[in-house]
Amino acid sequence: MKNVSIIGIGKLGLAFALTLEKAGYNVVGVDINEEYVNSLNNKSFNSDEPNVSEYLKESLWFKATTSLTEAVEHSDLLFVIVATPSRSNGRYDHTQVDNLITQLQEHGRVEDSKHFIVCCTTMPGYCESIKSKLQKLNYVVSYNPEFIAQGTIIFNQEQPDMVLIGEGSPTAGDLIQEVYETHTTNEPRICRMTPTEAELTKISLNCFLTTKIAYANMIGDIALRSGGRPDVILNAIGSDTRIGNRYLGYGYGYGGPCFPRDNRALALYASDCGIEALISKASDVSNDLHLEYQVELFMQETPIEESIEFSYVTYKPDSTLLVESQQLEFAKKLAEKGYNVTINEREVIIDQLKDLYGDLFTYVKRA
Repeated sequence: MKNVSIIGIGKLGLAFALTLEKAGYNVVGVDINEEYVNSLNNKSFNSDEPNVSEYLKESLWFKATTSLTEAVEHSDLLFVIVATPSRSNGRYDHTQVDNLITQLQEHGRVEDSKHFIVCCTTMPGYCESIKSKLQKLNYVVSYNPEFIAQGTIIFNQEQPDMVLIGEGSPTAGDLIQEVYETHTTNEPRICRMTPTEAELTKISLNCFLTTKIAYANMIGDIALRSGGRPDVILNAIGSDTRIGNRYLGYGYGYGGPCFPRDNRALALYASDCGIEALISKASDVSNDLHLEYQVELFMQETPIEESIEFSYVTYKPDSTLLVESQQLEFAKKLAEKGYNVTINEREVIIDQLKDLYGDLFTYVKRA
């Protein structure tokens, strides 16, 4: 039985811990919330993320704890999956990772070399900046982000297109690769590089997708103004194998917890390097303009007295997140223009909307 520790078992970390456990690993997960830890250990916790509750109930070799020391003593592989939210200036906030390093410093130098594997999104160069602190404690720093989406986290972890490993050493890269070769059910491409290269790859990949989405919506907006059909045109464009049809549909702009902030972070990091990331900046501008065009077209075609209903306003249908949701912004702008807008959503979403917008919308609760 191989031992692995996961530091940070929120939505992503818990899914990763349970995926590894299902693959045969003995996993210790760390969280600071004792009540949450107890609910995981007694298996009373329920998640709206597919397969998580089932994997937890079936698990035999997963244990949650509030003790960082227990996690350090349990394994030489420490996967760090804590939050790195965006600051008001658009850069990632590394405070939780920094606090973790401080705790490790208080714990002291470990006798046998261990691996500190950062899995959360960071600014390029961050892992390099913490390397010397952790080397003194006998840790090797690597970077290993995942490419997941809310609602399909476990599927994305078990069947990734690509595994990105920013290895702190060849040995670290071998160990991380072995973990993925063990728990994935497909044969993903393994991309190994330096931590800084991997940090840049992570945000650059998402920024390519924002550019593709913004491009598709721009072409769609042009098509509608020309009396054409966006889907017909975009399907033809995507039929070229150099382009492909994924993320090339016409619809809402990009939003959610990853795409917008990665786009901004890449532009900021590029500026640090003396490069102006015009494409990333243009994607954000185009995304905002697309929403304005959507509202304009809708108002031209829809009388103000007509009632409007949204079946979801989260950033995508199977998520519970409202962060930078273009659907919600669309609904909000229509309501502010005087339309009677009804939101048909789950109770947890309606509660959030009432806190944010009060009676701006009419609410209908669905299962």
